[in-house]
Amino acid sequence: MSPYVLAIFPLTLLLGTYLVFHSSHWLIMWMGLEMNTLAIIPLMAQQHHPRAVEATTKYFLTQATASAVLLFACTINAWETGNWSVLYMQDPIAINMAIMAIALKMGLAPVHFWLPEVLQGISLTTGLILSTWQKLAPFIVLLNITKESYPPLLMVLAVLSVIVGGWGGLNQTQVRKILAYSSIAHLGWMILVIHMAPKMAIMAMLVYITMTTATFLTLKKTNATNIATLTLGWTKAPALTALACLALLSLGGLPPLTGFLPKWYILQEVTTQGFLLIATVVALGALLSLYFYLRLTYAMTLTLSPHPSISSTPWRKTKKHQTLLLATATIMATCLLPIAPTIFSMIS
Repeated sequence: MSPYVLAIFPLTLLLGTYLVFHSSHWLIMWMGLEMNTLAIIPLMAQQHHPRAVEATTKYFLTQATASAVLLFACTINAWETGNWSVLYMQDPIAINMAIMAIALKMGLAPVHFWLPEVLQGISLTTGLILSTWQKLAPFIVLLNITKESYPPLLMVLAVLSVIVGGWGGLNQTQVRKILAYSSIAHLGWMILVIHMAPKMAIMAMLVYITMTTATFLTLKKTNATNIATLTLGWTKAPALTALACLALLSLGGLPPLTGFLPKWYILQEVTTQGFLLIATVVALGALLSLYFYLRLTYAMTLTLSPHPSISSTPWRKTKKHQTLLLATATIMATCLLPIAPTIFSMIS
């Protein structure tokens, strides 16, 4: 693919997200979401591999369905209220339909079925975009309608996402599928608190993007896509492998790492609001997620060469890669907890 053609798609992603961020009209926001979807499809299919084409087709059909439901919901609201503003959602049917459409776009349980399969079929670079940047626009739409939303529906989606995200990743051997279930679980934490403290949900999204960026860039650097090749990371980049373990534990939410920050604040807010049972359930769901993060950490650190492996012996490559973003994301994914009060005061 020509570099000039390839540059069009990231710019379209930026433009689509910009439209969603800076508009309050339903049709403009819907157009921004569609631009995001159409811009990432060529990036997903550029490998020309049957698995990538299959993943692209699944993603397109799922996003088209979600977009149709979302357009139908905002049309119903405009028919009932005579207003196309996102901030003026009054019809309860339209609100619930819009929430489910956004849940399908983001990959929340119980409409999460497409995310692990799609993420497994695409490259790590495109998977990073799908897991981070593509979540921003639907998240902003949900943030705009959360004041008029139905809180029990959001809580059900959040609790199901945390449980499914933890349970689904237990028996996986493919790292991209594990990160897909990790995305589902982290989105559940954000949705749980989005109607109680929206700024806290934004903080959780930013921390998740930071940790996921560090993890995906590490996997790309070591060319590891499953646990069998993950065990060979020491022979490729010993120092990076040690830091990658901290990033994975940060995704699991262990203190004193950055990933503990949003879960700490979210549990505190949910408990303060009086939802003790829900706080207990999501805390136990976080333990499920922590298990497969520890499993990946064990494979990377405690499995030393020589050991049985079905993969060929890797060699250290002399090709230089840009590692500034990787270094920045890794540091932020592990060291931001001490300045947690400062971060929270900045977004409050």
